[in-house]
Amino acid sequence: MSRETGIRLGFIGLGVMGEPMCRNLIAAGKWPVIAHDLRGEPLHRVVSAGAKAGSTAPALADETDVIITCLPGGDQVHDLYFGTDRLMDRIRKGQTLVDMSTSPPSLMRDLAAAASHRGASFADAPIARTRQAAKDGTLAIMVGADQAVFEALLPILSAMGSDVVHCGAIGAGQIVKIMNNMVLFQTVQALAEAITLAEGAGVDGEILLDTMSKGSGDSFALRNHAMMSLLPETYPEHAFAVHYAAKDLAYALDMADEQKVGVPGALNMARQFDEAINSGFGDCYFPVVRRLLKKV
Repeated sequence: MSRETGIRLGFIGLGVMGEPMCRNLIAAGKWPVIAHDLRGEPLHRVVSAGAKAGSTAPALADETDVIITCLPGGDQVHDLYFGTDRLMDRIRKGQTLVDMSTSPPSLMRDLAAAASHRGASFADAPIARTRQAAKDGTLAIMVGADQAVFEALLPILSAMGSDVVHCGAIGAGQIVKIMNNMVLFQTVQALAEAITLAEGAGVDGEILLDTMSKGSGDSFALRNHAMMSLLPETYPEHAFAVHYAAKDLAYALDMADEQKVGVPGALNMARQFDEAINSGFGDCYFPVVRRLLKKV
């Protein structure tokens, strides 16, 4: 795809991950990008980088061929398309909608059906990895879509991610992302417990993690969340906060309820997140659950 194809991209949601993702689409130089966000600051920054500002979400839809959403969660996506903005009413034949938020699989199927009714295509394409990966364009992107839609979107998604995987039909991308996060949260919790116990017993936490990284306890969570957050006990705001993590985990628990599958590890993690929120840590980076261990 190139500018010569006439494909115009719309990007809605310039948060911690969305803004750098939008910047990478602009930097690729292949498509005109129209961006929209309720906050003026990030919108001004991407406009300075080369995007055009969409005054409203419906106005953006009128000017674009592919609309990407990267919002806090399913509630915001639902409200955008079916609620306050009624964006679905503006969708036209031939457009493609891509939700890169982490949202319920059932909502993805509802959006796909509504888009199809209007002659448009749909894909769910949630993201994984860190803020730095969003800046570097090395996100992992899990896609649920028809094969033809996936192939058409691949050049666009590849401008934002280094590992773009077709996971299956509509909703499959969200299912894989939700399971990824369920495992990540529990791994970070286990690492928080390990560091706290090891340091309490007189072992240096850095030595612990370095040694574990050479053995069977190694993981992405160890090399990123543990080394960069748990070990120095740095839990910034404006990162992947406990509130968002709890939301994603709730989607996994909903799936477990639907399938009547017991998930005791996930249930315990949900209790940890609830305690973190009740302790005033809801806006902190989610590895902050380590602070709860010292209160036992």
